[in-house]
Amino acid sequence: MAVREMVKIDEDKCDGCGLCVPACAEGAIQLIDGKARLVADNLCDGLGACLGDCPRGAITIERREADEFDEEAVTQQLKKIGRDPQPHDHGVPHQGGGCPSAKVQNFGGHAHGHGGGCPSARLMNFADTSAAPTDQTGQRPTELRQWPVQMHLVPPTAPFLQDADVLLAADCVPFAYADFHRDMLKGKALLIGCPKLDDGQAYLQKLTEMLQHGTIRSLSVAVMEVPCCSGLVAIARQAVAACEREVPLEIVTVGIKGDIK
Repeated sequence: MAVREMVKIDEDKCDGCGLCVPACAEGAIQLIDGKARLVADNLCDGLGACLGDCPRGAITIERREADEFDEEAVTQQLKKIGRDPQPHDHGVPHQGGGCPSAKVQNFGGHAHGHGGGCPSARLMNFADTSAAPTDQTGQRPTELRQWPVQMHLVPPTAPFLQDADVLLAADCVPFAYADFHRDMLKGKALLIGCPKLDDGQAYLQKLTEMLQHGTIRSLSVAVMEVPCCSGLVAIARQAVAACEREVPLEIVTVGIKGDIK
């Protein structure tokens, strides 16, 4: 047993639509008595690839004591319910089975994946694409160096967080600030989230764990000038304060017209 992130289903909110069942590549969620239920803890990888498929918002992520994720149990479960088992990489810790969107991957000229499943949560490190500048008429290279970017999907042990300068950005910032990639993201690992629409307490717990147990060098926080964005700054400050080592913290505020405040 270990304390880890697990899917939590609110049965009061669940209407039994069943959209989450095929969204879970491990077969951990099934409809029982008209409600979506987690069949067994060891079938859930905790990455939350099913979160976006629930129209009722009944699925969230919680940290609790649970059995370790078991790939062999997943294989048996998928055979039991008549689905093809998804292959997982071996030789590295499981960091993203199930939905490919949550799968951990590292790219350094070649793609190296960790885990299997939904590509949207698949962990990846990209080769540096920022070396060659382009003129203003050409296509600018991305400064994004990893995947996923959503706080919900990034595990605290993600390899791209190790020895990294990290940018925690509010969801709206990249849309408001035109040179987000060049001025803010370049050379950093990225985490994004919305302090108004998402679970701030879950963010605080995860960010604190990332800082406590990882080797993050610095943390930059980019937020909008709107009041609700201040929650992300508060989360960052609390997480840094709780860290036993000193982590430099920088706050950048973007105006709704795209200017830096």
